[in-house]
Amino acid sequence: MEINRRNMMGIVVGASFVPYVGAKSASAQTTIRLTMASSHPTVLPWTKPLETVVQRSNALLEERGSEYRVDWTEAYGGQLYGPPDTLEAITQNIADIGWIGALFEPSGLPLQNIMYSTPFATSTVEQALATMNGLNENEPAMIKEWSEHDIVFFGSSVSDGYSLFMNEPLDNIADIAGRKILGAASTASYVASLGASFIAGGLPEYYSQLQTGVGDGVLIVGTGAYGLKLHEVAKHAIRVDTGPLTFGGLGMNKTVFEGLPEEVQQVMIEMGAVYSGQNAEIINQRANAVWDLMAEEGAIIRDMPLEEKIQWVNALPDLGASWVETNEANGVPAREIMVKFMAALRAAGAEPLRDWSANI
Repeated sequence: MEINRRNMMGIVVGASFVPYVGAKSASAQTTIRLTMASSHPTVLPWTKPLETVVQRSNALLEERGSEYRVDWTEAYGGQLYGPPDTLEAITQNIADIGWIGALFEPSGLPLQNIMYSTPFATSTVEQALATMNGLNENEPAMIKEWSEHDIVFFGSSVSDGYSLFMNEPLDNIADIAGRKILGAASTASYVASLGASFIAGGLPEYYSQLQTGVGDGVLIVGTGAYGLKLHEVAKHAIRVDTGPLTFGGLGMNKTVFEGLPEEVQQVMIEMGAVYSGQNAEIINQRANAVWDLMAEEGAIIRDMPLEEKIQWVNALPDLGASWVETNEANGVPAREIMVKFMAALRAAGAEPLRDWSANI
């Protein structure tokens, strides 16, 4: 027997459903059709684990003697939608399940973006994942934030911390004043408060912008910098590590999830830990390796000492208080979540260089 989740026409996926009707026989195998998708290619640490979810979900169903199997359609690298539309694509059921980039949704998913307002708070990817996955599992406000978009959230995606890549040496973070720094809009306050000019942009443009002088440097995670070969045009690399952070994760359309048999639902929930775990493994494997490779390829690397990191974090505006004030004004329980977030970080073993909940 087959459960059809959607009508397919080419690569355009419709949102119509054929409901499951009738009882299955003991010997029958029931097939459920689902689409797994991402706006990014599988070479990236937060997309690669989606393939593992596809493979392990059926293996787990088979191990448990389930009569259900998922017939997966996989659509990665923007086949169905681009980076700005990852939330809407799952909400609108363009795909059933996939990576959702919370960093693109500061208004729609404000609580999921808390880590952009708490730099230098974590030191390992495990701390970041334990904190955010715990909050998303146990805090009603976090669960509600996803549910309001018709999403069931399974597990967070994580990256290594941000570092600086400059076309000229930067001997101290104070020397960044007057420089033009490229980066994601969510990190603008990290350097603007130090007197730098911040230029928001997208990953594909950074290389040419550095090459042509649009920017004097870029604030980006190390694993991303190496993939884009930014050390070729900004060879003075300052290994900062503002702390690993989460920026979205694996989610499924809530209506689709609720229509699945209970045993399949349970497997999907368990895949959240599989997803986050493999994402962490990939980051841990690549994070040190890419810096060694960049050095071999001509980058001049300076490791930022702890005292300079403290100098930097203390020079930042009160990002935590600003985040709380902005979101509380919109009816979001940001104060409560910030307090619980900082407590959860410490419980996970983190030693934040600044208490972002101190003045809220």
